[in-house]
Amino acid sequence: MSPIGNPQNLLIATYSQVPQPFVVFLIYLGLPTMVNLLVAFAMLTWLNPIGKGECRLEPQTDLIRDPRLADLCRISLLLILVLIVTRVVTGPGFIPLSYIALAGAAPVLLLSGQRGAVLRNIDWATLVFFVSMFIMMQSVYLTGFFQSMMDFSTLQSVPVILGASVILSQFISNVPFAALFQPLMASKGMAIEGVMALAAGSTIAGNLTILGAASNVIIIQNAEKRGYTLSFWEFFRIGLPLTVVNCVVYWIFLALV
Repeated sequence: MSPIGNPQNLLIATYSQVPQPFVVFLIYLGLPTMVNLLVAFAMLTWLNPIGKGECRLEPQTDLIRDPRLADLCRISLLLILVLIVTRVVTGPGFIPLSYIALAGAAPVLLLSGQRGAVLRNIDWATLVFFVSMFIMMQSVYLTGFFQSMMDFSTLQSVPVILGASVILSQFISNVPFAALFQPLMASKGMAIEGVMALAAGSTIAGNLTILGAASNVIIIQNAEKRGYTLSFWEFFRIGLPLTVVNCVVYWIFLALV
């Protein structure tokens, strides 16, 4: 529901040249995303009854160990919100989307006495992974192999784009799929409903299988380091019906807008 909610949305918003991406994403995807959030909660509770009652939120004390760093984080959050509102009011020419993220990180990196610790704790492996993935996808796109396999004339309707985004993302993951598809989308032209269907489909692709989203792999790997395991089939058992319902919800809303 936001152009900066995940990497593929940022790619799609940038290449599609949506004039007011925050407004457009909210209008087209805000309500169905909230509906799907409630659907996800209901289905996870229903399909995974073993987990009922096992999760407890214990009150925590003394969480803030560095008050100055905490204040800088609050300033960063406020700065991001101000820049988002400014972007909405002034239009796309004033603040590029990528600058919002950089501005949000600036107070912590420039003013904190803990900047060294902050930099050391950044997940550099994940950043290198994403950079490498984007380089590889651009190389694949430049070969023309992907374009030769796609019939763009059939990828114009919302249900087809939703389905293609979900299914193809299972083979190359959702961010690489968006990175491959969005230059083709920009060169051929696509209605705003198709652009939003691409954003929705590539996002909920991560609900179907672990391989559907790079973020899934990162989360599973970090969970395993802490002693938690989730198999492919455990994920898929809940992910399949959830993804089907998600697709139907987005399809209905995009058809009505």
